[in-house]
Amino acid sequence: MPKTMFDKIWDNHIVHEEPGKPTTLYVDLHLVHEVTSAQAFEGLRIANRKVRRPDLTVGTVDHNVPTTDRSLPIADEISKKQIDTLNTNAKEFGIQYFDMFSQGQGIVHVIGPEQGYTQPGKTIVCGDSHTATHGAFGAFALGIGTSEVEHVLATQCLVQQKPKNMEVRVNGPLPFGVTAKDLILAIIGKMGVGGGVGHVIEYTGEAIRSLSMAGRMTVCNMSIEGGARAGLIAPDEITFEYMEGRPQVPQGEEFEKAKEKWLTLATDPGAKFDKLVEIDAASLSPYVSWGTNPGMVTSVTDKVPD
Repeated sequence: MPKTMFDKIWDNHIVHEEPGKPTTLYVDLHLVHEVTSAQAFEGLRIANRKVRRPDLTVGTVDHNVPTTDRSLPIADEISKKQIDTLNTNAKEFGIQYFDMFSQGQGIVHVIGPEQGYTQPGKTIVCGDSHTATHGAFGAFALGIGTSEVEHVLATQCLVQQKPKNMEVRVNGPLPFGVTAKDLILAIIGKMGVGGGVGHVIEYTGEAIRSLSMAGRMTVCNMSIEGGARAGLIAPDEITFEYMEGRPQVPQGEEFEKAKEKWLTLATDPGAKFDKLVEIDAASLSPYVSWGTNPGMVTSVTDKVPD
C-alpha cells in the first residue's frame, strides 16, 4: 500500500504496538533545555536511573539566557537556578551539552539543524511545543511534557497515539514580497487554530518547495499554532545543500548514500491523506495578526474585522 512520509517514519520506529492501545516509538534525538528538564532529571535521580542513551540526548540553555552581556550575573533568580540546574544535570548524567558560553549554544530548535543532529527520517522530541520546527528536514518532531521528558531520558522511547495524516498543498509560486511567515499565517487563517488537531501536517506544492530551509523551518514551527501535532516537509536538494558539511552529518560517500535513503521518505504516489487544505499561492499577500490567537489574521490589503 502507498504510504505517506509520516506513515513511513512512524512505522520505522515502532517498538511495540497492540490494537486499540498507544504505540511505543523509538526516539532518535532528544533535545533538552533548562525550563522543562529539571523535574525530569530529578525523577531519574530519585529512581536511581541513568539516561538510557546520552549519545542521543543533546542539551542547551536558551529560554533564560541573557540577550546582551552574558558575563553579567543573571538578575532573575529562577532563571539563574534553572540554568545552574541544567549545568549540573548535564555533567552528572553525561549528556552532550552546549552551555551558555559554548560556541554551539543557541535556540534549542535551531542548534539541531545547525550542528547536523536534525536529519530526515528521524523521530525528534523536546520539552517545547515548537519542536515541530525540525519537521522542515523531513523528521517527525514533536513537543512533549516534562513527565514524557523523564520517560524518554530513561527509556529512549515515547508512548503515543498515532495522529492522522493531513496535507496542506500550496499551488503555484509565492507572489513578490510574500514570505514563509505570511504563508503559514494564511494557512492558519484558512483552517483555524483547531484545523490541524489530531493530525500531522505534510506541506506540499510549488510554494513550499521554493522556500529556503529557514522558511521551511518557519512554516513547520507554526504548525502548532494551527493545532497540529507536528508538521513536516519532504527532503530535497535544498535540504541536502543546507545539511552538507555540518558536524553531525555523514560526510563524503556516506552523505551520498544517506541522500539516496532520505529521498525514499517522500510520500508515495497514491497515498491517502485524511484531510486536505489547498491554497492558491497567487491569492496571497503579506499577512498580519490582529487578534488574540494566530487564526485572527488578515492580508495587509484587507480590513480588520469589526
